[in-house]
Amino acid sequence: QVHLVESGGGLVQAGGSLRLSCAPSESIFSFNVMGWYRQAPGKQRELVATITPTTTNYGDSVKGRFTISRDNAKNTVYLQMNSLKPEDTAVYYCNAQKVWQSFWGQGTQVTVSS
Repeated sequence: QVHLVESGGGLVQAGGSLRLSCAPSESIFSFNVMGWYRQAPGKQRELVATITPTTTNYGDSVKGRFTISRDNAKNTVYLQMNSLKPEDTAVYYCNAQKVWQSFWGQGTQVTVSS
């Protein structure tokens, strides 16, 4: 069973920054895609950003503010979140996909105060 260990959430004021980390329990190269999704209270889970060895993809609401990256040596995926807004408040989940399987982390809370 794959485990995804997330860290870096917290409380920040609007306009501030946070960096989330996701470390899988096996090699990052064993996954086709890794990424971040978020879910706010009463809303559906939505895409934040995904990354492959060659591409990145972002949800429309975070383009230009968030950056997803991966450090192969540290076996970790990061989400740098800048210019945070109150509407970014949500539980953020790391996701890792193989061909026929999808794995989720336990989630980390991000709260942006106005």
